[in-house]
Amino acid sequence: MNEDPRTASDLAATYESQIRGKVVLTTGVSPSGLGAAFVLGIARSQPALLILAGRNLTKMQQTADAISAIGVKVRILELDLVSLASVRASAEKVNAWDDVPQIDVLVNNAGVMAVDWACSAEGYDSQLAINHLGPFLFTNLIMGKMLKSPAPRIVMVTSGGHRLSPFRFEDYNFRDGECYHKWLSYGQSKTANMLMAISLAEKLGPKHRLSAFSVHPGVVPSNLSSHLKLFSEDDSDMISMRDIDRVMGNGIGWTGFDDVFPSTPEVGANVYVYGAFDPDVTKWLIFEAHNGSFLLSCRLADPWKDTVRPWATSSVEAERLWKLSEKLVGQEFLS
Repeated sequence: MNEDPRTASDLAATYESQIRGKVVLTTGVSPSGLGAAFVLGIARSQPALLILAGRNLTKMQQTADAISAIGVKVRILELDLVSLASVRASAEKVNAWDDVPQIDVLVNNAGVMAVDWACSAEGYDSQLAINHLGPFLFTNLIMGKMLKSPAPRIVMVTSGGHRLSPFRFEDYNFRDGECYHKWLSYGQSKTANMLMAISLAEKLGPKHRLSAFSVHPGVVPSNLSSHLKLFSEDDSDMISMRDIDRVMGNGIGWTGFDDVFPSTPEVGANVYVYGAFDPDVTKWLIFEAHNGSFLLSCRLADPWKDTVRPWATSSVEAERLWKLSEKLVGQEFLS
């Protein structure tokens, strides 16, 4: 549940001066989802350009039309995160846009949740490819345009589901699917999102004033989880996740979701707006302490009270993942 009841639009109105004139690229913007709620929420605050990136052009166009009706410039980018070759092609297009010299905010929202085993074109677990390797490569390939912004921000959308698994460095591909578990894979990828934010903050924050945060929108029924029945105790997917939680010693494995109330995309996306535009979270005196942090309910997560696992907040784990990710995508960045 998101403790902050404000919608993305509510928060955007508060941060209008920070949003006005910005170029914002958001991945995963299908109608009725969190990404769409975010871009529509900030549209009335007069950003200079909203770039919508995703795999389904038809669905993206629906969101683009809604933005255009508000009177904001919008551009669509085809981006298929499961294919590293496709990611490279998409990044090349962005870098070739001479009329878009800089990108101020990147929100890596697109992802999948607890899907069955599938292998990407490059041979990786598709959930790892879509949720981490694709965004890792895309972000680094367009970094040149981001660093032309005076204070660029990157928002990595993660989940409380990172509690389900640390990053499995010695078996990230589940022995090529032989021992695959959809919830372990999901947890690994959400941990990866948090670690990537830490690495970006540490590598680019001090020199380029780049800030990066991972954000958790709460429990929000959307297209991401439409194939699952997470609030039905009789559903096999729910039981499968419960079993992992119990093995990991997570209390929710026994208490279940009885005290967890689903939110809406408009409320869940408020933390996207907070991470992308809140001025206080990047005040320079506290920047080093907060940069790379995990945010939820429009605040810094509290490791004493919130679901925050140490394997997702470790600079050592972040650096290990960065080096492995470079190896898997076949290219070094910022090393």
